[in-house]
Amino acid sequence: MKIDMLGPFSAAIAGVPITPSARKPRRILALLALHAGQAVPVSAVVDEVWGAAAAPKAHITVQTYVLQLRNFIGQALKDPRAARDVLVTRPGSYALLVGEGTVDVHAYDRLCAQGQSAFETGDDAAAAALFREALALWKGRALDGVQDGPALGLEAMRLEQSRTDVLERCLTAELRLGAGERLLPELSALAEEHPHHEALHGLLMTALARSGRVSGALSVYETVTARLDERFGLLPSPDLLRLGRELRERAGQASHHA
Repeated sequence: MKIDMLGPFSAAIAGVPITPSARKPRRILALLALHAGQAVPVSAVVDEVWGAAAAPKAHITVQTYVLQLRNFIGQALKDPRAARDVLVTRPGSYALLVGEGTVDVHAYDRLCAQGQSAFETGDDAAAAALFREALALWKGRALDGVQDGPALGLEAMRLEQSRTDVLERCLTAELRLGAGERLLPELSALAEEHPHHEALHGLLMTALARSGRVSGALSVYETVTARLDERFGLLPSPDLLRLGRELRERAGQASHHA
């Protein structure tokens, strides 16, 4: 089985799609896939699908949806009975039992954890490689095509924030490895995509400065600080202020020697 959640939600067995077209069974499959290998209480499924609007017998409807999912799985496996070993009923809960590496979110989280360990120990080459491998799993917006309930909505938010954080750490590691010039197109695009993200702008400023474009780095600094003031009424963070001050000093020294 292969389940993709880092982009358009899809599930397939040996290339045969098993993703329901109906919204509620699709949401149940996504919830079970997110917690693959773990028992998910029926009450959690009901909360995810209906929330406070759940009918007294919503658990019976959940049973119907689970049967539909088992039918999809059984058809793909060409063995309806085998589906019960994949989507398992347990006391008061259901579990989706799949192999390691089946769900892209789980692979992503593993790679991110390994990359973070390397990053924290100063192994920038390993960190950058692991982070790039993790980021390559993304194919669009997290859980695209799944109507969010409380758990899936929070997970989508977590994943999107993680994606930005991991990208920032990856670029930091690559900059420390001396990849400033090569990263300029990517950093420029990211700064445009995230016009108020201080850390990404700081990385762009650093890459520009290391490429000999101190005036360009100062221009980026002035742009992002003006945006922060206009949009939020905020001053730049201490790190960005310090970087701006260092760039001004470099520009002044260059002007003095010219």
